[in-house]
Amino acid sequence: MAISDVDVAIIGGGAAGIAAARRLRDAGLRCLIVEARSRLGGRAFTAADPSGFAIDLGCGWLHSADRNPWSDIAKAQSYVIDKTPPPWARQSLTFGFSAAEQRDYRKASHGFYQRLGRAEQHSDRPASALLEPGNRWNDLIVAVNTFVAGAELPDVSAHDLARYDDSGVDWRVTDGYGTLVTSYAADIPVAFSTPVHRIDHSGLRIRIETATGVVSADQAIIAVPTSILSDDKFFKPALPEKAEAALSLPLGLDDKLFLSLDHAEEFEKDSRMFGRIDRTGTGAYHFRPFGRPHIECYFGGTLAHELETNGEAAFFDFASSELAGLLGNDFAKRITPIRVHRWGVDPFARGSYSYARPGQADQREVLARPVNDRLFFAGEACSRGDYSTAHGAYLTGVAAAEQVLAIRR
Repeated sequence: MAISDVDVAIIGGGAAGIAAARRLRDAGLRCLIVEARSRLGGRAFTAADPSGFAIDLGCGWLHSADRNPWSDIAKAQSYVIDKTPPPWARQSLTFGFSAAEQRDYRKASHGFYQRLGRAEQHSDRPASALLEPGNRWNDLIVAVNTFVAGAELPDVSAHDLARYDDSGVDWRVTDGYGTLVTSYAADIPVAFSTPVHRIDHSGLRIRIETATGVVSADQAIIAVPTSILSDDKFFKPALPEKAEAALSLPLGLDDKLFLSLDHAEEFEKDSRMFGRIDRTGTGAYHFRPFGRPHIECYFGGTLAHELETNGEAAFFDFASSELAGLLGNDFAKRITPIRVHRWGVDPFARGSYSYARPGQADQREVLARPVNDRLFFAGEACSRGDYSTAHGAYLTGVAAAEQVLAIRR
């Protein structure tokens, strides 16, 4: 017996699913978000520190903010947007990384991205092939790109990385990106704590089989991570093309640790440093985001996997060691862990955001393609140029909703 009978079921209540549901709801369709978690937002997840400050454990930046639809939504809902330039747009703190070294690094990084811009003139290959052999800064370039892709450059398609479309305008929402995304779902029906086991599209109506019963729908929009779609038992009949595309677009891993910082005023607001500049396994440390007494620590790729394996305490131990190495042993007494979220072991994410394996960049279009005008797909992994972002997810969610509306007219 169906627990719900709707026009359109949306599987996944992240940015893509919420955007799709809002468009369909505004068009007058009966829709339902079927969400495995007890909350909305997916990989947009805002928590609070002990003082009540919002901390984004998932996506945190309105990337390409001048064309990001979430910017307009934030303004319409009267959220405060902080337009302070991001720390990566300015010189880093010079502890362990002199101004001269930073200039040299930026020159090497600029050369890498220039070569990347020409990548599609040649057959696809690992993005690491575009590094200058023997360049002193290759390890740091790779480290920084783990923050972009969640994986090391040898595993990442040069074509896919070259297609990433960034306007260079980056803002933040004071109350949290996750707060913004979830608030956009106001008045949309949601089935919480309802993991989907299988989507049966063999009959006249689609049956979404869940832990609590069946949702019946004419169409379904699937807005879940590729880590879920790669399971060839997720659909009945199976959709091997989708499973293959998902496997070609795995989720990389990036995790954040927030620290409280005593006597934070010693550091410039929104300043940054790297833990090490001579290895790929290092953290990036953002001091006083929004002027708050925090350090936002960022770990990507293989390093993030290793830290997750060793538990939450490993993140603090690693950050404390790197920061003490730069700022002196007494600095460790000034920091206290607030919170970390391990996205790799999160059962409903299993990673942070997608990257394409070498030779697989075109699988994003395959993943986004509808099936029999009944199953539609959305999510950051479906975006050619805005993957890994909440606005990429939003745009694919709206696109999927428009496809549904077009076939129902």
